[in-house]
Amino acid sequence: MRPLRFSINVTLDGCCDHRVVLTDEELHAHHAGILGRADALILGRVTYLMMEQAWRPPASAAMPDWMQPFGRTIDAARKYVVSSTLETVDWNAELVRGDLGQAVRRLKDEPGEGLYVGGVMLPLALAELGLIDEYEFVVHPVLAGHGPRPFAGLTEHLELRLLDRKEFTSGAVALRYRPRH
Repeated sequence: MRPLRFSINVTLDGCCDHRVVLTDEELHAHHAGILGRADALILGRVTYLMMEQAWRPPASAAMPDWMQPFGRTIDAARKYVVSSTLETVDWNAELVRGDLGQAVRRLKDEPGEGLYVGGVMLPLALAELGLIDEYEFVVHPVLAGHGPRPFAGLTEHLELRLLDRKEFTSGAVALRYRPRH
């Protein structure tokens, strides 16, 4: 069974706002590496549309050279999009409809190295179902004061065990956890 891993950029005050977190070559390489090890990405509608607008060619061609590896990686990635409102998707994507738990369990049961999920609302639903095997928070030395917070509204607390930490020259820190069972 392949694991489902979650990764997100957050500010020190726990906000998710891609416009205020730090972007540099080292962090982009880290995220490209994460995506490169995934067999597929599971994305909600909002995250899929945001990533498609930013990274689908020709939009990604306007990015600086140091962002290109991430752009190529996400462009080539297999994507499963969870949405009840989108009629169609493309960009190496397939719509996921129906029972979320059953659909994600089927994807996890397939052979491979692992799946990745990002965003805010979809990971909350997957955490509630106990389907996320690993959590990574890349904490940026920024106070945003606004923006969504991952796992806001979680009905039961989830205890995590630290697996690894990585510090970046920007001052950001990647913290990787596994749920305690």
